[in-house]
Amino acid sequence: MILILLLAFIVLAACSETEETNPESAKESESNTEEEMDGMDHSDMNMSGSDEVPEGLQEASNPTYPEGSQAIIKADHMEGMNGAEATITGAYDTTVYTISYTPTNGGQKVTDHKWVIHEELENPSDEPLETGDEAIVNADHMEGMDGATAEIDSATKTTVYMVDFELTTSGEKVTNHKWLTEDEFTPAE
Repeated sequence: MILILLLAFIVLAACSETEETNPESAKESESNTEEEMDGMDHSDMNMSGSDEVPEGLQEASNPTYPEGSQAIIKADHMEGMNGAEATITGAYDTTVYTISYTPTNGGQKVTDHKWVIHEELENPSDEPLETGDEAIVNADHMEGMDGATAEIDSATKTTVYMVDFELTTSGEKVTNHKWLTEDEFTPAE
């Protein structure tokens, strides 16, 4: 019995020593976790985009954050986003969806992806979709998204924003990032 306890102690000590002497694997593990925000891998996300918006998307008449204003991002769709100061490059009134889909390039299923807007769906109806409905996505926020059949996980009528910002982790400039919602900002000081 003593021999088994001694062996278990040695194994546990060796495991903890490996973690302490191998900070690279700990950093790699932490980085992988950050890339998989909200349970999905964002490493193939197209952070920057063009300033073009889908046909039929209406500019917001009285947005909380008007075009040209600054706000602090309080969202973690990707590593380096949370806490970044954003410049608003567009504000639009629409229905925003979280979706689940299997990428057209054969990747793993993506769940609760934030955000796709109503105008980014194929042949959108006048009425917003509801939780559980399916639609074809006409957006390329991530590889394999365009043309994928998506299930609607949630739907909210709100103002969405397109923004420019610098990643807090690397300083890399992101332009015309689509989309953030009003509740994902706090006012800049």
